[in-house]
Amino acid sequence: MKIGAAALLAGCTLAAGTAQAQETYTLRFNHVLGPNEPFHKGFTDWSERVEERTGGGLKMDVFHSSQLGVEEDIIEQIRQGANIGQNTDAARLGNYVPGIAVVNGPYFVSTIEEAYALADLPTMKKWQQELADEHGLKVVCFDWVQGFRNFYTNKEIREPADLEGLRIRTPPAPIWQESIRALGAEPTAMNFGDVYPGLQQRAIDGAELVYPNITAANLNEVLKIANETKHILLVNFQVVSSKWFNSLPVEYQTALVEECRTAGQETSEVIRQATEAARQKLIEAGMTIVEDVDMEAFRQAGEAAYEALGIVEAKKQLQSEMQQ
Repeated sequence: MKIGAAALLAGCTLAAGTAQAQETYTLRFNHVLGPNEPFHKGFTDWSERVEERTGGGLKMDVFHSSQLGVEEDIIEQIRQGANIGQNTDAARLGNYVPGIAVVNGPYFVSTIEEAYALADLPTMKKWQQELADEHGLKVVCFDWVQGFRNFYTNKEIREPADLEGLRIRTPPAPIWQESIRALGAEPTAMNFGDVYPGLQQRAIDGAELVYPNITAANLNEVLKIANETKHILLVNFQVVSSKWFNSLPVEYQTALVEECRTAGQETSEVIRQATEAARQKLIEAGMTIVEDVDMEAFRQAGEAAYEALGIVEAKKQLQSEMQQ
């Protein structure tokens, strides 16, 4: 009986071990951009590397063009513990931890290298921990830099006063709204997929985006002028549910984070090159490029956004840490 019991116990242990070894996890990753955007390929590269590194134990299914839903709705599902990921930005995360919004504030960082360095700052680490512990949002990484945002309109813009009265599409988050208002325009919250028809129907007068957005969505058909204000260097954050992330084996967590950073930095370089290519393509298509912008006037105007949101001290804290 003792031998039989031991054999039975061994068999159960083996079966449990086998079941555990075969357990797989799936992340459904959503983003708003189209399938031709460099970010989409970057996300699929990230997915393939994670699956390969985990031997198929962690699979990522990537959905473009908001196929799983609009960004704000997805973030709420993530907070509830769903196995969904979302490409987002500090502006939206600022709805939960206000200070982190400074990353997407006007003229906050000016190079990709500065954006990467943010990950090592004590205050950024503290804010990310707060997002995870108090709001259920785990930042996997934020090495995805989408380039400088400019104003795309049908009127030439050289100084903040030129934006007066123009309704400019922005994402629906306070830092976006206040940034565009501070720079002189009237912010109009609108999902990215609604920009083209919004311009056709004259619900908006323009948008602030990056060059590859314009070519990928054919927005040059309804927008004729690119005004190179370079008011925001767009840093993207990849977020998942902290509850779901904590349920993963440690080696899967590590794989997800490390491959996120690698794919993000590679894609950021692709974006840098794609931006120049998109700009040239738009010039050839007849778009007017306004380069002689009063950058100092825009930079000074942008400070009002930080003041309006009460995050001036957060901005100073990060800038201080960046200089140490």
